[in-house]
Amino acid sequence: MESTLIYRVSDGLPLAGSSDDDNTRELLALKKQCKRLVSKFSQQPEHNTSMGDIASTVEENGSMKNIHYLISKGMIYLCITPSKFPKKLAYSYLSEISNEFGHVYGADLDKPDLKPYQFMQFDSFLGKTKKIYSDSRVQSNLDKLNSDLSDVKMIMNKNIEDILYRGDSLDKLQDLSQNLKAESKKYRRYAEKINFRLLLKQYAPVAMVALIVLFILYRLLF
Repeated sequence: MESTLIYRVSDGLPLAGSSDDDNTRELLALKKQCKRLVSKFSQQPEHNTSMGDIASTVEENGSMKNIHYLISKGMIYLCITPSKFPKKLAYSYLSEISNEFGHVYGADLDKPDLKPYQFMQFDSFLGKTKKIYSDSRVQSNLDKLNSDLSDVKMIMNKNIEDILYRGDSLDKLQDLSQNLKAESKKYRRYAEKINFRLLLKQYAPVAMVALIVLFILYRLLF
């Protein structure tokens, strides 16, 4: 992590940056390239959240450098790193920078009367964060984290597949349940009819005898 720059996209105004002790001709040339990149984005009507990187060969010694950028909430955050520096680590660094800068100065970033490098006091946070991300142990931890995330992703995908499979089984079970419920209603109606017929067969003769006796008694009495 060699340098960090923060610009407002709408007008290309530089608002903060790291205090680089080693401001070589090489680094100055890269900073000019960063400024041209910001001007390119400033000419665009919309500034959606995006990130990317540009590989650059410095003319002085032919070494390869990468310029990484992150656009967020009208601001563009750039950092210059050696070409071998992990891109994911650079984007993580820019994301952390953008979150902190927006949290501290978010209410002032749209003011029209801001001056160049108005928030240079942010350099203290840049220096501390850059030191952390430049630590080789952080890079190795990031590789381990990426490996762990890949494992988690595989487990999640398998769980999703299992859930989808169970969902399909549940749909089938629901269909079977509905069919069983319909068949149960038919069976209950059929059973009621059979029971009614059995009751008629069993008690109809008794009822007929009772009616005849009642009729005879009625005729005798009246």
